[in-house]
Amino acid sequence: MIVALAGGVGGAKLADGLYRELGPDALTVINNTGDDFDLYGLRICPDCDTVLYTLAGIANPETGWGIRDDTFATLDMLGSYGEDTWFRVGDRDFATHILRTQWLRMGWPLSRVTQTLAHALGVRARLLPMCDELVATVVTTPAGERAFQEYFVRHHHSEDVLGVRFDGIERAGMTTAVREALDAANGIVLCPSNPVVSIGPILAVPGMRDYVRRRRVPVVAVSPIVSGKALRGPADRMLTGLGGEASAFGVAWLYRDILTGFVIDQADADQARRIEELGVRVLVTDTIMEAAADRLRLARDVLAFMRDGSHDAQAESENR
Repeated sequence: MIVALAGGVGGAKLADGLYRELGPDALTVINNTGDDFDLYGLRICPDCDTVLYTLAGIANPETGWGIRDDTFATLDMLGSYGEDTWFRVGDRDFATHILRTQWLRMGWPLSRVTQTLAHALGVRARLLPMCDELVATVVTTPAGERAFQEYFVRHHHSEDVLGVRFDGIERAGMTTAVREALDAANGIVLCPSNPVVSIGPILAVPGMRDYVRRRRVPVVAVSPIVSGKALRGPADRMLTGLGGEASAFGVAWLYRDILTGFVIDQADADQARRIEELGVRVLVTDTIMEAAADRLRLARDVLAFMRDGSHDAQAESENR
């Protein structure tokens, strides 16, 4: 069993590669829920849904999020009523949010809701939210604090980031399902997601980072930064805005206490030795996932790297 921590399109792509390579019952994905928010009275979980739609084979191939060939009649009608339709939700996508909201109002935990949706779409990997409690990522910009989707979508993540906090994280907790998945894991993968606002909230759930650190299995991350730039989104600018380094090394530094291995792109091969000085093994490979075949290739590289280092995982975890 492999456990992947994921958020965003990059995380969903690698999760899809792992899913295809491992087989349907050998993968658990723990999803970021810090991006979740309410819109038109509906609970929307963007990162959970991106992974769900990707593994179900129905994600929009052009954007990586949303549903392929979706229509927007509902959103257009909302616009006719004078609503600012800044967050694009398709008609089929609305169905997911309607059911999720209904089940949450019935008292179902988000974990049950997420797995029920996955089962209905034929996804056999176990999809788990990072927690069942409400957690909201809040970004500090020169204009003040903004809810994550306001910053990311409405303002096109164009503002400088001066700080990030996860509202409600102190009340969150690891679910039994998350603990069981980590206990059963032969390896843990941190997908190439934004380390600040996608993987960051997952590891910030009380007890999560320590739990991963104590597991004596390979823990491998894939860098979302290539040649100093984020492949998607504002991860590079977030890292520098928060006083870090927008580089593969900068990401490895953030994860250094939990990693046994780190995967970087060929373009960043010159950073390998510097990362290894953190006590982390490095794999240099092609990390760009433009096509479905690239997802599978990278997943195979990551899994082989984990197997090669599995005999060192226990010794390395004891030295963390």
